[in-house]
Amino acid sequence: MRPRPPVRGRGIFSGTGIIISGLTATLAALIFPVWSYTDQPKATGASVLQADTYLTQYGPLSAQDRDFITKVRLAGLWELPAGELAQEKGTTAAVRTAGRHLVDGHTFLDERVRDVAGKLGLGLPNEPTDQQKQWLDTLKSAQGEDFDRQFANIVRLAHGRVFSVVAEVRAGTQNSLVRSLADDANTTVLDHIQVLEATGYVDFAALARDLAASGTPTPPGSGLPSVATGSPIPVAPSPAPSYTLPPAASSPPPSNGS
Repeated sequence: MRPRPPVRGRGIFSGTGIIISGLTATLAALIFPVWSYTDQPKATGASVLQADTYLTQYGPLSAQDRDFITKVRLAGLWELPAGELAQEKGTTAAVRTAGRHLVDGHTFLDERVRDVAGKLGLGLPNEPTDQQKQWLDTLKSAQGEDFDRQFANIVRLAHGRVFSVVAEVRAGTQNSLVRSLADDANTTVLDHIQVLEATGYVDFAALARDLAASGTPTPPGSGLPSVATGSPIPVAPSPAPSYTLPPAASSPPPSNGS
């Protein structure tokens, strides 16, 4: 009796079998990266996930996340002493109150950002940028009502720029530590914006022009500095800042304008 001939269309090497095998291989290729990602050994910033993102035990840490952490630290390095200047030199209670909120808020945020950076194994800057130093020099040399006006507008401009950065990071980060830090930064920055505006010295028209200019020079007489974009930020690990920070606050400052 002759062997039965194979039925066409059956078997792994038939047309249907090849299609099924191809689909199976594709599905496996899609699943494998997810499996390999979730099963990676937990790390604290050392395992490279891709070119600019690192896998940590708190979730992926992107380049934007790291830049945000650096900016939070830099903000405290100049805005905290700016707040102390306002407490000393402000001619109105509202300006002095805004200064106190800056000191309290950035003391709290600096403690938070140093804790986050330590857990993620990141180095932080210990000196303000050149532009931030120029802002501080401007405030140190200003006196009387000119100080009040310069303080309110310079610091309000800086907070307006960082406010959108905080929102973008909070919306997109996959790292739980960065997400929590962004929440704290959002609360603090909004509080500072409110108390600065409550001084009555913020020039909103000039502020809008400068924010729309994206780093181009501010029109003469506006009283607002320009903010350079894309400037390199010096980052170097160091055990302690050169500027002595006051004792850390236990929570963000209240936002009731007190």
